[in-house]
Amino acid sequence: MTFDPFGDFATEGYLRNFEREKDLAIVKRAENASFTTSLDEAFAYLAKSKVLTYGDVLTTHNILFGAVYPWAGRDRGQTTPKLTIKKGAVIFANAPEIRAAVEHALRKGQDKAYMKAKPGEIMGYLAYGHPFLDGNGRTVMAVHSVLAQRAGFSIDWSATKKDAYLDALTKEIDLPRKAISTPI
Repeated sequence: MTFDPFGDFATEGYLRNFEREKDLAIVKRAENASFTTSLDEAFAYLAKSKVLTYGDVLTTHNILFGAVYPWAGRDRGQTTPKLTIKKGAVIFANAPEIRAAVEHALRKGQDKAYMKAKPGEIMGYLAYGHPFLDGNGRTVMAVHSVLAQRAGFSIDWSATKKDAYLDALTKEIDLPRKAISTPI
């Protein structure tokens, strides 16, 4: 089953990509090429922002994936407001919760002591927000890397074991809905 939130896969391809490509493997290669060639630009953009905002997350996504998708940099509240995103047992933020989840992560993540003490929690909040139809993980990793760097540490993503990371992230994602709806 193809992920087709717009209902126009037959005419517009996978997620309305610019090339109207239907072959997922080709689209994923295009995404990867866009990401790898735009990552330095994204980091340079984020470095200019003294305080990271929700708008910076949207712009980062647009920088990273704007060559592939016309909707890059627009959150699910704009593109598919009624869509619920679920992967396995994990249910991500619904459209009205996206901005609050990401802004909460940014608030907490820009507190250097908090970020240093709880980087996994911050990643969980960012991931829970899941603002985009695709490219969330790579966008979140870029933003999270900048938050970590500003807090005085870095994460060697290449040394991370994917299954262990995804397991830990799944546990972190289970917590945000409760924390975000509680006054902080």
